[in-house]
Amino acid sequence: MTRIDPAIRIAVPEAVDPAVFRSFDGSAPVIHLAGETMGTTWQVRAAMPSSLKVGQDEVRAFVQARLDEIVADMSHWEPQSQLSRFNRADAGTAFALSSDFAAVMASALAIAEASDGAFDPAIGRLTDVWGLGSRQTTTDPTQADIAQCLAQSGWRKLGFDEHRRSLHQPGGVWLDLSGIAKGFSVDAVADMLAEHGIRHAFVEIGGECAGRGLRPDGDPWWVDIENPPNTRLPTLRIALHQLSIATSGDYLRGGHTLDPRTGRPAIHQTTAVSVLHPSCMQADGWATALGVLHHDAAERLAVRHGLMARIVLRDGREWLSPALAAMVVTDAAAA
Repeated sequence: MTRIDPAIRIAVPEAVDPAVFRSFDGSAPVIHLAGETMGTTWQVRAAMPSSLKVGQDEVRAFVQARLDEIVADMSHWEPQSQLSRFNRADAGTAFALSSDFAAVMASALAIAEASDGAFDPAIGRLTDVWGLGSRQTTTDPTQADIAQCLAQSGWRKLGFDEHRRSLHQPGGVWLDLSGIAKGFSVDAVADMLAEHGIRHAFVEIGGECAGRGLRPDGDPWWVDIENPPNTRLPTLRIALHQLSIATSGDYLRGGHTLDPRTGRPAIHQTTAVSVLHPSCMQADGWATALGVLHHDAAERLAVRHGLMARIVLRDGREWLSPALAAMVVTDAAAA
């Protein structure tokens, strides 16, 4: 009988995707690439097939170029990004979006609707007034400042035509996609690697991760979900096989996630939320939404949408959604 270390819980998907074996190479060397983007770092661990015609330097250049494209589209720090230009656009402008930008907006607005605004891509003015964007501030905004920003914010003010890839600027609404763009970037890099023939890889950007295929030793790409300080929870180790994970928490940088409904930092009983999903963009957006909500409302929402979610409270308690709990291997199951 195989015994499981009681300090480590293992969560695995229901089955291995049979499609991965068509490109599996047990002798492929694993390369490690890294760089910087979006004010944080990125890394890729990839099994390099022998048939690949490019080297590590070329692959790293491909990854960095792809990330630079996304920054040029969706950064709220870059004044000439497509997002910043939308924020400055005149009222009534039908703003043409890139395919990347349109894909993120479609998911962002869907999560906004499903979460009743707990996630909102149109809170750029709130981000700005709290000093969480390019404008730095040393003082908290007044209630009057917040009220003014709320009056110019909100996803329901936007008009999005997904077919035409067009976003309507009603006037004065600022976007902030920081709660979903990193996850999209993880997906974009993993997809680009697959297009170049690298179908077995682990991609991480600022803590958001995706695992595609398998490692050459036949194992999945394993990650441990970080436990907040002062908690005594057993480690939860995830097999990232065709899965992604994103975490939203305030235990490292404080209350940097704003509640779009109040305009203030979302500080309550929850200190960390992690979401698993085949799409890292979806995992990222949902982790942001669940982190904004009080834990009881977040739990109900996760169950309603079948999300694989973990919520950690400040008192050290942990909640696993039914979908995630079903992935956890028990000692008996490992026998």
